[in-house]
Amino acid sequence: MDKSNQQVFKFPESKLERLKAKQRTMRNYLLSAPALIVLTVAASGPLLIMLLYSFLTPGDYGGVIWEPSWEGWFKVFMRIDIFEGTLLPADAHLSIFWRSIKLSLVTTILCIIFGFPTAYFIATRPRNQRSFWLFLVTVPFWTNLLIRTFAIMQILSHSGFVNKFLQSLGLIEEPLRIMYTETAVTIGMAYVYLPLMVLPLYATIERLDFRLLEAAYDLYASRLQVLRRVIIPLVKPGLVAGSILVFIPSIGAYVTPKLLGGGKGLMLGNLIELQFGQGRNWPLGAALSITLLVIVMVAMLFYVRSTSRSGATHGY
Repeated sequence: MDKSNQQVFKFPESKLERLKAKQRTMRNYLLSAPALIVLTVAASGPLLIMLLYSFLTPGDYGGVIWEPSWEGWFKVFMRIDIFEGTLLPADAHLSIFWRSIKLSLVTTILCIIFGFPTAYFIATRPRNQRSFWLFLVTVPFWTNLLIRTFAIMQILSHSGFVNKFLQSLGLIEEPLRIMYTETAVTIGMAYVYLPLMVLPLYATIERLDFRLLEAAYDLYASRLQVLRRVIIPLVKPGLVAGSILVFIPSIGAYVTPKLLGGGKGLMLGNLIELQFGQGRNWPLGAALSITLLVIVMVAMLFYVRSTSRSGATHGY
């Protein structure tokens, strides 16, 4: 009898708990609804507008004409020869696509080369000193991107620090032409986005169990083998996260390529601005913007797959 009574009273109790849980969930959704609506409108609204504009007809003096057209998407990858009327690849756009991807990849590799030792150095300092070194890494974020880019211009200019230093060592006789080249753009972007590589790597290396390194050395592994077989696989999530954080803003960079690259170093961000500005071809600019978004989405999918594969490998 007692057992049946307990069972009778458990059912209403569990139903009441489920009802309370549903009410809490509904209340949380209602409380967060204004923020979710604002984020959804602010994030998806401009993207939907760009997507719509990419399928419209360009206006004569900018803007769009509300007539459906594939011209914007057609001009992203193809062009018509003005003399022969033949269909040709859009060489200028494709070269800018290639330059943007190439410089972004090179920037990411440079950030890995300089960021990994920096993060490892900070993570291996005494705990009471790490905050100081992290503070030094984050100091550039306190300065506007435009000011930092102007500072790099002064360093790389014809009479800048780099040329004067090399001349003082007797390595060169005439100043090197670094400004307004892809080299200057790459150096500038690596300097700007280096902290975005250091911070995720530091967060991963700090949690590294250094007893594994000692075990590897006890098994007569060389330093290179420890780095390749132990450290890199364990810090891979931070490495991939840092690479994505550097690659995504690099491929859409605007200020740094414009100032350091001049007219010869156009990247995707500069091309999009050119279409909405002097080019007055909004559908083409919108189509280029959506193409850039697709490239970023592919990079994000690569990041998600890499991190999920790494988590499955390590049993997370």
